[in-house]
Amino acid sequence: MWAVMMIGMMLPSASPMIVSYRSFTRNGSLVGSTSVFATGYLVAWVGLALVAAAAQWALHNGAFVSPMGVATTPVAGAFLVGAGTFQFTKLKRACLGQCRTPMGFLMTQWRDGRRGALVMGIRHGVYCVACCWALMALLFVLGVMNVAWVAVLAAVVLIEKVVPRADVLTPVLGAVLIAWGAWLIVV
Repeated sequence: MWAVMMIGMMLPSASPMIVSYRSFTRNGSLVGSTSVFATGYLVAWVGLALVAAAAQWALHNGAFVSPMGVATTPVAGAFLVGAGTFQFTKLKRACLGQCRTPMGFLMTQWRDGRRGALVMGIRHGVYCVACCWALMALLFVLGVMNVAWVAVLAAVVLIEKVVPRADVLTPVLGAVLIAWGAWLIVV
């Protein structure tokens, strides 16, 4: 379930990178495979999905989340504060920068061939996982099975990555998440 959800949420935000990769390989002098590149990207997200599934299992066994995967109030508050705080970190900014600049990534990370495509896809996927893992952890607050919240988070990730001047969104979202989490912890 987590793997399908991660793929569905993250593939749209990866489309600028995948299209840019495809444009590079159509040049003729560069060799690669767009499908292998995309597969490498998804491998990184499936890795996070495995971690998330294990976390859900552990949180459920500890009675910190409901059977639907929704965290109890103090735990939910901690998830929100943690995700909000991560929005302000250098790691978030650095990884988001890699996700926002497909041409820069391709020019500095290029590897020829199918193996190179796979390595590049995994590397780009790892940058995106490092950028967005905290937002994905919010599914424990919002409901792992809540399709509406899944769509909202996917839209936020897409906006952060592809909308010009969206860098204002990241700290604003962080402040909102911290305030919401603090409110849940206090209440």
